[in-house]
Amino acid sequence: MNSMKNIPFSKVDIGAAERNYLKEVLDSGWLTTAGKTLEFEKKFAEYVGAKYACAVNSCTSALHLGIDALGVRAGDKVFVQSMTFTASAEVIRYMNADPIVLDIEYRTNLITPEILENAIAQYPDVKYLVVVHYGGQAAQMEQIVAICKQHGIKILEDAAHAFPTKLNGKMVGTFGDITCFSFYANKTITTGEGGMLVTEDEAIYKRAKVMRLHGINRDIWDRFTSKKPSWEYDVIEAGFKYNMTDLAAAIGLGQLEQAEDLRMGRQKAVEFYFEALKDLDMIDLPIVKCAFEDHAWHLFPIVLNDKAKISRNQFIEALAENGIGTSVHYKPIHQLTYYKEKYHLKSEDYPNAEKTWRGNVSLPLYPYMLEDDLQYIVEKIKKILI
Repeated sequence: MNSMKNIPFSKVDIGAAERNYLKEVLDSGWLTTAGKTLEFEKKFAEYVGAKYACAVNSCTSALHLGIDALGVRAGDKVFVQSMTFTASAEVIRYMNADPIVLDIEYRTNLITPEILENAIAQYPDVKYLVVVHYGGQAAQMEQIVAICKQHGIKILEDAAHAFPTKLNGKMVGTFGDITCFSFYANKTITTGEGGMLVTEDEAIYKRAKVMRLHGINRDIWDRFTSKKPSWEYDVIEAGFKYNMTDLAAAIGLGQLEQAEDLRMGRQKAVEFYFEALKDLDMIDLPIVKCAFEDHAWHLFPIVLNDKAKISRNQFIEALAENGIGTSVHYKPIHQLTYYKEKYHLKSEDYPNAEKTWRGNVSLPLYPYMLEDDLQYIVEKIKKILI
């Protein structure tokens, strides 16, 4: 009898609320941006405590709109950490600006106030920062904001992993000038594909809203459904096609209602991992500097250190042979061919990011994981490594 399990890296939990909201959209006869998107924006802004929210079709779109709305233009320089997904840096290049790539703190994969201060001393002309809340844990934003204010640096928060995340009782979403969230298929809440830009600044919101849909100067979705003639519009900037559909927003509304339950489900799995893996000296577990309930727990990344008898890739292959899905977050920016060659990036300048990615493995993590599945994962990890 084959007792091998099949445990995916990620699994979406869709309930009755999402299906009900979707039915409302389907029954309405209008599937793209309209009332459900507006409702999702309003409720999401209320959840994180932001004044304005702009729903888009991906976090990358939100980051692009954000970097544009901050005023980044050709020739500008922008701080961004190496241990992140390529989107955090590529949106800088969209503007023909240049990323200044920073190392991270080992085992949190975050930039720290000290890393930022050293970077500013080396590059005093940089006036923009993309800060990434890796894995669901917030960076030290109170200190980072203070440093940035002192030096006139604007902040774009990449919170693709960080919903719902808190720092000292405050939701991530209102620390920097702009915060961008992801609702990709494996994120903490999902719309399939989607993202959200939030801000306290009305001018930033208005710019993002115009640029989201072709640079058109008004909401135009109702021109197809209104009983009164409303076709007139103008284009005031060369914008993009980044709007969220009501189909996606419907899923988001349902997911938003259970966001804390989903987060708590992931936390329970994380607590199991920490207890079960704490004595394995060939694994470096993530460092958590906040209360567990303030962490979104998008990822549980471990690092195989020099005591491991096999490589990271061999470890991933061995887990796969036992039906266990994993991922790697991430191949760092300084290792990506485009950035490495264009900016002459060297591995020795990023010791912590380099050490992390050489051994980094993200274990399966999603809400409502069965304890039997978690036990199976841990047993296979120990069998492979010990």
